Order: sequence, then C-alpha cells, then structure tokens
Amino acid sequence: MLAVLALGAALLYGSADFLGGAAARRTAVLAVLLTAGVAGVVVQAPAALLAGGPPRAIGIEWGLAAGAVGGIGLMLFYAGLAAGPMSVVSPVSALASTLLPVGVAVAEGERPGVAVYVGAVLCLAATVLVSSGARQSEVARTEAEQPQRSAAIWSLRLRGVGLGLASGAAFGLFFLFIRNGGETGAFWPALAARCVGLAIYAVAALVVRTRPTSWRAGWPLFVAVVGAGALDAAANISYVLATRAGLLGPAVVLTSLYPAVTVLLARLALREQMRRTQQAGLLLAAVGIALIAA
Repeated sequence: MLAVLALGAALLYGSADFLGGAAARRTAVLAVLLTAGVAGVVVQAPAALLAGGPPRAIGIEWGLAAGAVGGIGLMLFYAGLAAGPMSVVSPVSALASTLLPVGVAVAEGERPGVAVYVGAVLCLAATVLVSSGARQSEVARTEAEQPQRSAAIWSLRLRGVGLGLASGAAFGLFFLFIRNGGETGAFWPALAARCVGLAIYAVAALVVRTRPTSWRAGWPLFVAVVGAGALDAAANISYVLATRAGLLGPAVVLTSLYPAVTVLLARLALREQMRRTQQAGLLLAAVGIALIAA
C-alpha cells in the first residue's frame, strides 16, 4: 500500500507541476501560485472535514511550519530557475529534497532491507537524470552567446546550485513537517500548510502588485491553474497517507520521482523530445520501484 500511495503522490505532484509550469509560461508565476493556492484550499478543506478527527495543536503547528518552508522553498526554486540553468537547479533541488528526509529516517532508526536500499539509490539516480535532462541546450546557448564571459556563467551556475540546495532543503523539511503533522491522524495539518503557503504568495503578490489568474485570462489557462492547485493538494493527502502506511524513507524516495511524471507528460502533450539521460532515468526508476515495492 505504501508504494501505491507514494507513487500516487508522485503522479499527482508531477501532473500539478506540468500544469503549473505550462501556465507559468503564459502568465506571472505569482498569479499562478495565488489561484492554485486557493484551489488547493478548496480541495483540502473538505478532505479535512470528511476525514474526521478534531484539529490538534501539535498537528496544526507542524502544518504551519510545513506551509512556511514549502512556500519559501517554491519561491527559491523559481528564483533559482531564473538565476541559473534548469539543468543545474532542478537535479540539485530534487536530490536535496530527498536526501534530507531520508537521512532523518535513517537517524530515527529505519532499517529497510538491502533491496529497498538498492532501489532507493536507483530512484535517487533516476530523479537526478530525469531532472538534469531538461534544457541542457540553454547552457550551451548561453556559453555560445557569451564565450568571453565564462566567469559570469560559472557564477550563475554556482548561484543556481546554491538556490537549488536551499529550495531542496526547504522541500525536504516540508516532507518531514507534513509527515509529523499527519501522524495526528487528521488532514488539518495539510490544510494549515496550504493556508500558510497561500498567505505567503498573497503577501509577495501585494509587494509586486500581481493579481491572481482569473477566468478572464482564458478558460484553458484558468483550468490549468486550478487543476495544478487541486492536484497538488491531492498529492499532499496521498503523501501523508503513504507515510502512515510504512517507513518514511521509501515513501519519500518514491514520491520524489514526480519529475519523471512531468517529463512524460511534456513528452506526450507537448511533444517535447526526451534526452537519453532522461530515458535512462526512467528505466532506473522502474527498476528502483520494483525493488522497493517487492
């Protein structure tokens, strides 16, 4: 059951990223985050009510912390994409967001079998390969256009690495905090996290004077943004259920395969070409999943 729920979370996160990323190409990122955040609250509020159980202070506190680090992490991630190549930022962020909670899980005494360890390593490698395959051409293009500015290019790469590590650490903390809040047996912490994230986006939008995406921007764009928020909220629920079903380490590793879903959707829907590194990553992911789920 853990593998099913964690892979479900990866599928939902990856689909949400695909829709949100496609929408962000047509409008401001904060505009997307605001509307998606509202959609997420609309999805998670009924889920918290239907799941039952009263809100508990400790769970809400973990949820608030998760929402804060998750919201900040997402903004750092987008800042990293703007500052450095995606081929540098994405894999660094993905790796950091996985290694941090897995390290905590091991420190807490989790000792899965050898097959699970091997599968986890393969899944980590798959995550990096799938992420790093994106937009390698932009690095070559930048170097071709600015052959005399290698120092500036390396500076951008280092900045991208730094922001990738920071955002990955924030995402890793989000995985930990939302797991801790979910141990109270209710979905109120996930709802609290969503509300805090939305509040952060709202404050940032006020500063830069950005309005949320509305239906006036066009129904296809509006539906994509709302869908991104709804799927991301559902992913949080699936991830919490996965952590309740078994060990944290395997749940995080399998959930962190979401970049593979985004790449596959881009390939199917947008006809984007998959690089050999991405194809290799998908194969490694399949083997890793089989080992963990066995």
